Amino acid sequence: MKILMPNHFPLQGSGSGIYAMNVATELVRAGHEVIAIVPEHAPVDEYPFETRTILFSNGSGNDAQLDFNFPCFTTHPKSNTTFAELSDRQMDAYIQAWRDAIGNAVANFQPDVIHAHHVWVTPYIASETGVPYVVTCHGTDLLGFEECPRYRQLALAGAKNAHKVIAISRQVKADIVATYALPDDRAPLIWNGFGVDYFKLIPEATKAAVLAEHNLPATDGPLISFVGKFTDFKGIDILLKAAAIYEQHLAGATTVLAGHGQLWDDMHALRDELGLSGVHFLGHQSQDKVARIYNAADVSTVPSRSEAFGLVAVEALACGTPVVATNEGGLPDFINDEVGALVPVDDPEALAQAIINEVEQNTKQTKGPRANQYAYQNFTWETQVAMMIELYAEAIAG
Repeated sequence: MKILMPNHFPLQGSGSGIYAMNVATELVRAGHEVIAIVPEHAPVDEYPFETRTILFSNGSGNDAQLDFNFPCFTTHPKSNTTFAELSDRQMDAYIQAWRDAIGNAVANFQPDVIHAHHVWVTPYIASETGVPYVVTCHGTDLLGFEECPRYRQLALAGAKNAHKVIAISRQVKADIVATYALPDDRAPLIWNGFGVDYFKLIPEATKAAVLAEHNLPATDGPLISFVGKFTDFKGIDILLKAAAIYEQHLAGATTVLAGHGQLWDDMHALRDELGLSGVHFLGHQSQDKVARIYNAADVSTVPSRSEAFGLVAVEALACGTPVVATNEGGLPDFINDEVGALVPVDDPEALAQAIINEVEQNTKQTKGPRANQYAYQNFTWETQVAMMIELYAEAIAG
């Protein structure tokens, strides 16, 4: 089977990008041919599948096709430009760039099916090609639909003409049905998966080793981790306010935050304002380094105000680390007392207490092995992609 996979974001730096990368990799593993099309600042040639790029300007004179940075729904380590900020000229150029890239790929690759990511511009372009297609709704596209009315007709057309619109959580499924007026059976639920090549038990990734790798001071206290974009809905401010509480109860507590985004400076300022001595910002990290951070952590946190699924939570579980997350979006689909804890949104006291409980009860040793098994039994890409392949076959069959 030949699958064309356009995604609105690079294959690193965002949940949907990593999702597309892992799906494409697993499809190749299963014997299929894949071409991905993504925005970037330079050509990409590092994956087991062909990656074609639409080159956007990064402001430093790169050889760009478009004179602006690629737009996002919220933020990305490589761009803080949003879809709402594009001028009409830029929006038209963006759509045409995707039309050219997808059209060229259809002509010379002749895919059997297109798997587009985000109910946005790429499904609309896919609908023009005559090639059957499915779409994954990642959740931020629903946010875009609400905040960017200029794109709504494109999104609606892309959803309406898709064979299926994949939902990555129960909450996203309900939102798909309501937002795009689709019947329930047009929005199958297929959870995110995690990359087993990266996210696994790594015995040598000890707390001491990982802290040293990031030039951080050694500690006998607990290590708390966060991985994600520095944007408002990720709730980093709530984690920092919680840290102001649990640092008083957990001697030597160290909190590391991996990621970047538009709130980078604001979160540094908040850390300093709160006088947090154990909080460290690591910036954007590669998947292999993130996996080592998860392995070293006693608790991983997902304090999101909204979260379509929460792939970082599954990745942490796969590394044998309990997760404290908010009772929001897709997170309650798989976080429970057996593998971590759920807390209310925007409640630093509850978040702090849950982290304290996990540390004091040493759940890294009790829940950790269970979390690893749970992730591998339910959320590998092999399992999820097998269901996608069935959808592709249905779409091709008409």
